[in-house]
Amino acid sequence: MKQTWQRWGVTLLMSILVVTGVCVSLAFRAPASAQESAHQTKHVLLLSVDGLHQSDLMWYVRTHPDSTLSLLVKQGTDFTNAQTPFPSDSFPGMTAPMTGGNPKSTGIYYDDTYNRSLYSPAGYSSTGAPNPLHDCSGLTLGTEVTYFEALDKDPLSLDAGQGLSGLPSTILGLTPNAASLIDPQQLPRDASCNVVYPHQYLRVNTIMEVAHSQGLLTAWSDKHPAYELFSGPSGAGVTDFFTPEINSNANQAGQDWTNDNMLTRQYDTYKVNAVINWIDGFNHSGTARQGTPAIFGMNFQTVSTAEKLPTSSSSTPGVTLPGGYQADGMTPGPLLQEALQYINDQVGRMVSALKAQRLDKSTVIVLTAKHGQSPQLGAALTRINDGTIMDQLNAAWNNAGHTGTLVAFSVNDDGMLIWLNDRSNAAETFAKNFLLNYSGNGTGADGQAKATDINGNPKPYTQAGNAKIYAGQEAANFIGVPFNDARVPDLIGISQYGTVYTGGKHKIAEHGGDNPQDRHVPILISGDPVVGKGFNSSAVETTQIAPTILQLLGLDPNALQAVKIEHTAVLPLGQ
Repeated sequence: MKQTWQRWGVTLLMSILVVTGVCVSLAFRAPASAQESAHQTKHVLLLSVDGLHQSDLMWYVRTHPDSTLSLLVKQGTDFTNAQTPFPSDSFPGMTAPMTGGNPKSTGIYYDDTYNRSLYSPAGYSSTGAPNPLHDCSGLTLGTEVTYFEALDKDPLSLDAGQGLSGLPSTILGLTPNAASLIDPQQLPRDASCNVVYPHQYLRVNTIMEVAHSQGLLTAWSDKHPAYELFSGPSGAGVTDFFTPEINSNANQAGQDWTNDNMLTRQYDTYKVNAVINWIDGFNHSGTARQGTPAIFGMNFQTVSTAEKLPTSSSSTPGVTLPGGYQADGMTPGPLLQEALQYINDQVGRMVSALKAQRLDKSTVIVLTAKHGQSPQLGAALTRINDGTIMDQLNAAWNNAGHTGTLVAFSVNDDGMLIWLNDRSNAAETFAKNFLLNYSGNGTGADGQAKATDINGNPKPYTQAGNAKIYAGQEAANFIGVPFNDARVPDLIGISQYGTVYTGGKHKIAEHGGDNPQDRHVPILISGDPVVGKGFNSSAVETTQIAPTILQLLGLDPNALQAVKIEHTAVLPLGQ
């Protein structure tokens, strides 16, 4: 009750000052100070270490008992049986702890999907001139929805097209308004032909919106401007965004920041610097004092690329290390060990900053992951060229006497999501049977898609790499939505362990599927305000992070729409 009355008092005071004409610069709660009550949560620092498995965290803590991560585990509750939503893509993966919802309530399936109720983006003419933005005459409903770097005003620039000089060293000067970095010509359009920004696509509200509505400051850093999604349907949830484009050119060779693990670490460090500025009570650029946010944080990409890359440069100049795991499929390999050490060191910087500001007693750190990655066992890897499979599915449909293209869109990483132009039971059954009967010897000489093992050698495969395929109503039931949902895929392929859909000899792991290694991630809630410290083996989901954060801050978890829809429980911290 004390926290509630404090918030009402601040809100009432601000209202009085506005009415009387007094200039108010403190629109949000003032910075925390040494006078804050000990063991009371005032701030939550949310960290997603993309690709991190619970087994990775435990390995690191066991082998580095005096590390920052080990200290956080000792001071908190470590949920050892946690999973992220399916599909295990970054977009739904981070939307879960931001909303408390799975795709069935959020409507967020992937960062690249298809929607049957939207029109295609306006785009540009052959001369490069923008097409009319609000002219949908002659168009039919149904379009790919691209909520990733394709939306940027300039996807090849770290600042996404803002026009900062002196990049990359000046990147902290990036605008806090992530939506302003999005090119509206690339946005899908609704039935009234109005553009649909990511935050407008989200069907439920976010923890950022709930906190913002109570006069609390919020901040978030992620890998694309499209993550303005987390401002929620109101568009007002996040006060300060920092969204440098990760798939931009990192050097003159045209490599993006994910092509080399050392580049990824450099990229992640920019975001860590922004978080430390927030801890210190400034905006992300460190140029204006605003107070430490109530909810803030970032995602790391370093572990993800260390798992995906076959080899990469390392912290030792001139030394290249293999990515992924050792032969046992559990022990991190040399590059991944370096990446985990980097994460520990950067989290250590944040912990030190909290202590320096005397915020360590009133801040809870939540460490999780948007997704894991598979396969951890390199010998299981089967890389399949999915583009060939989709082309041959369309050809088979035409050869069966049908006209037009059957596949409207597909996104395949280590699982398959396929949307069809024909949603009849006959078409869906045809596509399902085609995939179940699609096998190859790996060479492509049999007319089927090529497939290779971790060393690039041909590898046989069956059922187009799938263990199970849901089609039509089955697919809708699997997600938990009606068949007429405009966003639900027509086919969902649950891949065989080790399958990664890619056209070339690169990537030794991926995410997006339903494999346990894609979904078994950590949830660590750590800090003095946390009760019930220790290991908890309860089966929990990352969706439960959202209501838990609100409860820690003294806010109502049921203010989240997805929590009410899905009956998402608060994490059992006291058990």
